[in-house]
Amino acid sequence: MTTFTDTLTARIATTKAGVPALVLALSMAGATPTTANSVVDRQTGSLRPAQVNDAKIGLSSGSVIVAPIPFSNPMIGTGLTLGAAYLFKTDEGSDPSGVGVAALRSDNDSQAAVIGANLNLDNNRWKLSAMVGEADLRYDLYASDDLQIPLRQDGNLGRFTLGYGVAPDVTIGGIARYLDSTITANSSITDVLPPELQPALNAAIVNVGLEAFWDTRDDTIYPTEGLHLEVSSQQGFIVDGLGEDYHKTFALADGFYALRETTILATRAAMCGATNGAPFFDACGLGGFDGFRGYNATQILSTRSMSVQAELRQRFGARFGAVAFLGFGGAGTGFSDLDQKGSAAGIGVRYRVSKTFPVDFAVDGSCNPDDEPLLYISVGQRF
Repeated sequence: MTTFTDTLTARIATTKAGVPALVLALSMAGATPTTANSVVDRQTGSLRPAQVNDAKIGLSSGSVIVAPIPFSNPMIGTGLTLGAAYLFKTDEGSDPSGVGVAALRSDNDSQAAVIGANLNLDNNRWKLSAMVGEADLRYDLYASDDLQIPLRQDGNLGRFTLGYGVAPDVTIGGIARYLDSTITANSSITDVLPPELQPALNAAIVNVGLEAFWDTRDDTIYPTEGLHLEVSSQQGFIVDGLGEDYHKTFALADGFYALRETTILATRAAMCGATNGAPFFDACGLGGFDGFRGYNATQILSTRSMSVQAELRQRFGARFGAVAFLGFGGAGTGFSDLDQKGSAAGIGVRYRVSKTFPVDFAVDGSCNPDDEPLLYISVGQRF
């Protein structure tokens, strides 16, 4: 399970693939949606809105955003995020930067708080992001089609990334993450908790790795054309508690095509692979790092996953918009054996909340072949 993703207008906290449920909530508390997370989903990259080309430069010439943001996510339910962010440009050639703080609470008593920053420096040559937070989450783990295990996960998280632009559209960098969490289950169902999940119940994990981005989008908040490719490879080390070290690699490829001035086709392809030692909350699957709508992020999990999605985005004037989307994917022990298959489709509405940045308030409804309707409420596009 990974991100909600996706949520503050600056998307200040970055959640990448393989982030556990704890990170998911932290993401939601401190990001603007994908990703995300949702929230903390996946549009957490640097901002590059065309509307701010004439923005004033310098830390003292930024904009303050303070807002309560309602959300709905299949994993932790509905609730409210309270957050504040400060957006600014460090120089004429760099994308906007942001710092912010946020907290959330949902109707199932999940709560989280986060503080983070996303800085773009020296004409985008350097990109730095950092976040710290804590969360106390309640969610269900799908041990099988007929068994959902109520879990509680609480702990602390720190995340840091540093990227260097080796070319105008190419950035390569490193990532480091520390997670210390405890997972508990009701005593009545502890005996049926799958054995492979036991080592992850109480552990401190350090993840280090490399990531690369190729980005030709005309805007990272609401792209109308261009491509975005992200590849990340991380090694996880158990520094305290039970468990074994593991490795995880994922790739995302997004494409954006302007069919008309107000009509955009957005596509995403995702692939993920993890070793057998990966804890369930850092495994591959649908509804986490890939932003797939239609399933709980804990429902389809394994060591391999693939998915493809398409979304048609239509604007109706300056404020309103709508989307229609569909997706297909699966998870399993190998890319040739994705025995857990999933598909979903849905529609959504958009309301633009900022005159300076193309940020939308998003309400999406999806349905899968099992006729399970799910509601997603966030800020920003899913990808």
